[in-house]
Parts: sequence; C-alpha cells; structure tokens
Amino acid sequence: MNDSTAKDVSSLLPTGDRMRALVATGIGGTECLEVREMPLPIVVHSDVLVRVFASGINPIETKTRAGSGMAAVVDHPFVLGGEFAGVVVKAPFELAEFQPGDEVWGMLLTPHYQGAQAEYVSVPMMSLAHKPRSLDWTAAGAVPLAALTAWWAVVEAARVHSGQRMLIHAGAGGVGHFALQLAKFYGAHVVTTASARNHEWLRELGADRVIDYRNERFEEAIDEPVDVVIDLIGNVHDNTGTRSLPVLRNGGLIINVPTGSWPTMHEEVTAAGRGLRASVLKLSPEGRILRTLAQLFDQGDLRVHVDAVFGLDEAAEAHARIEQGHTRGKLVFDLRR
Repeated sequence: MNDSTAKDVSSLLPTGDRMRALVATGIGGTECLEVREMPLPIVVHSDVLVRVFASGINPIETKTRAGSGMAAVVDHPFVLGGEFAGVVVKAPFELAEFQPGDEVWGMLLTPHYQGAQAEYVSVPMMSLAHKPRSLDWTAAGAVPLAALTAWWAVVEAARVHSGQRMLIHAGAGGVGHFALQLAKFYGAHVVTTASARNHEWLRELGADRVIDYRNERFEEAIDEPVDVVIDLIGNVHDNTGTRSLPVLRNGGLIINVPTGSWPTMHEEVTAAGRGLRASVLKLSPEGRILRTLAQLFDQGDLRVHVDAVFGLDEAAEAHARIEQGHTRGKLVFDLRR
C-alpha cells in the first residue's frame, strides 16, 4: 500500500514504549488483577501491531488467574485475554494483507504472545481477519476465541453434517451459543442443556430441543441416542461428562472442551465400551476460519449475544461474574473507556 492510499492512524499510535493492560500479578483471587503500565509488545517477522478496542472475557482467563488453565506456563505479571477487535497501526511490510487503518479481529496464541486485554497486541498475520462489517467493536471483540472454539469442536472435530444428532451442553454460554448456531447451519439436529430462562432464546438460535438441566436429567429426557456430545462442562458440575456417555450411540463421539474439567474421560470412555470415542480440544487461531466466521456474521447466519460490557478497571467484577456461571453469551472489555 502506498502513502497516498494508506489511512491516517497517527492518533492511534503509541506515544511511548508502554501501554495500559490488565495483568494477573500472581496466582489467586480477583485481588491479583491489576491495570498496569506494561511494555509494548514485540513486533517481529509477520507480526501486525493492532490498537485494541475490545477484548472478550473467557473462563480460561479466570482459571489461569486462579492457578489452573495456563498458570503453569506463564510468568507474572501476565497480560490476560485471548481475543480482540481493533485497528491495524503497523503492518509487517508494504504489500502485506493487513495495512494501517484496517479493522480486524483475531485470537492470540497465548502464552507465546502476551494477552489481548491491553491497548496494543502483536499478532501474526495468519491469526487475523478483517472484522465483520455487521458487528460493532464490542460485539466483534467478544467473538474470536469463543467462536473458533465452537468451530473446532463442531466443524473440525465432530465433522458436523446434515442429519447428525448433536447434544451441546451449556448452550447459552459463550462457546455454546456459537456451537449451536454452527451445528444448525450445517444441518445437524441439536439438543442442548440450559436453565429455563434461556430456553426461548436458544430456540430462536435454532435449537431443536432444550432441556432444563435443573429440573430434568438429560440422560433420561433424551429418548434417541446422539452421534456427538459437545461437552462444555465436564465433571466439574454434577458429573455432566460421565452422564453423557449413555446417551451416545454405539461408536459415538464425545468432545470435552474445558481444560482439566474431566481428567478421567479417556478411562471412562474405554470402560464404557460400545466403540465410543473421545477427544479433548486444543485451538489453532487461524485467520482462514475467522474469515469464514466473518462471512457468516455478515450474512446473518451467526449472531453474538453480549451480556455485559466492562472497563479494564472493572476486571474483578467481570471475573467474579464469569466464575458464578450463568452468563448468557459473552462478557467483553471495552478498551476505549
């Protein structure tokens, strides 16, 4: 891009060598959260420097802060956050796909990179895509990590297809409401679990059946075996993972997503027999998938629900809300505050 077509991003450039960021100062409760001045991220090779406007809040961040998640592989203070939306302020070279002024969204491969709940991120081009035109900044910032998780579970791992029967636990959550929509888009019959207050909303998103986990045992309510279970809970609540095995058809697949939520999954699946298969899930933050997701949003085939928006200085409240559970859709930080 030559100078005559480049957009003026001078007002968005850093004014020094430091930036404002949300960090975990150590392992513990919300008292370990602090907004600090941190060094700007290092920009090398194909990295793009992005001014962050919004960054979604995910359970992996509360787990990391509390001592699980990625806590074993991070040095403190550690900048939190895995997803973002913002504006490119520095391109890696003149003819790169992403140029100053471009509106983008992406996911960071943390802890190799510092997190996204900061004024600036350095991110490889392959982990970026242009932001959907149909989403505002807070909505866009709440999507990439959660939607990529849903995509890898439903599309890549489960190989979703027309007529497939799929049970998605926690369908009203951040990953869950994307997983449900993707499964329906590709033709699956979707059963999901959620509290009663979310049933009507989940039907609007496409759920064929919603089971109230508080008043029904899903393994008793499901009268026809499913091909796949997308387990977004594990055994941390009421042995949800273990109880999912009987609803699978012979040769069925269970995909357990939350880190460390069901340590005995493989042993239990093997013991259950019937040719059942099981897998955990790890993400690859690929721009090619983000481009497809952006198209689905702009076509109206995907929606995001933002339950609440916070400033970085409200991080303790945001983390407490995540840990309480029952969030509909996503929480997000607005870094323009």
